[in-house]
Order: sequence, then C-alpha cells, then structure tokens
Amino acid sequence: MIREATMKDSPAIAGIYNWYISNSTITFEEDEVEPGDMAQRMVVADQTRPWLVLEIDGDILGFACAGLWRRRSAYRFARETSIYVHEQHFGKGYGRQLYERLLDELRQTDVNVVIAGIALPNERSIELHEKLGFEKVGHFHKVGKKFGKQLDVGYWQLSLEQN
Repeated sequence: MIREATMKDSPAIAGIYNWYISNSTITFEEDEVEPGDMAQRMVVADQTRPWLVLEIDGDILGFACAGLWRRRSAYRFARETSIYVHEQHFGKGYGRQLYERLLDELRQTDVNVVIAGIALPNERSIELHEKLGFEKVGHFHKVGKKFGKQLDVGYWQLSLEQN
C-alpha cells in the first residue's frame, strides 16, 4: 500500500535513509538523522510537496518525496524528487511504484517540471529515471566528496505538462 506519510512514520523513514547515509554515496549527507529531524523535514508536506510511504504488513519499505527545487518564486512550478527503498528490498519494483504514485500526485497540481539529482555512478537510479521518461539535462563534476571519493552529480528532468 502506498499512502501519505505521517509523523508516526518518521522513525522508519529515518532508518531507511540512515542506511544510505552510512553505506552509500547516493546521498551526500554524512551524519545520520534522528526521527525528529526527519519529522521536521516532513512538516512542509503539502499537495505539491508530498511525502509518501510504501507499507506492507505494517512495515515501511520505502518512501518518496518532492521538495522545492529552489526557494525563489519563479521556481515554484518545479520540484526535486527523492526515492529511497529499504536495503533488504532492492530490485522488487518498490521504487518504481513509489515514483509513479509521486508523479501521478504531482500531475494533479500546477507543478510542471520534476528534477532528480543523481550522485554518480548509480546505474540503477539512472535506469529507473529514464524508464519513467526523465532525460539527462546536466552533469556537475566533482561537486561532492564522501568516503574519500570525489563525486559527480547528474541531473535528470521530466516535464509534467500536458501537450
């Protein structure tokens, strides 16, 4: 079941995200987050900045969210997305299910562009985004450093506008 996240979900969401912080370069955060910190991030959720969770048998197995791309008013129709799946559930299609639901919800708003920043290399994420129709629009070299590695970030974009 995919549903809107609630504050009660913040410990599970933080747990999923903290695995990525400690074990991957997918996020550039380096310090684990507390459930209260994650709840604070969720406070801004609204129709154009949703937080969703995938729940099976009472367990949260993934989450997806859309945040502001930039704070300036002219960017108000763009959102940056994030999708994270519990590390024991990779490859089961949960990320795609979450992403499709997130995009469906955003299509019901005035948001017209969705942007995904992908720390590189990350073939699994690139494949997911491109299957959903995202196109690569930018590449920044050596903009991050984690675990002693300099890392690139690519940007993929999807237009939600109806033609």
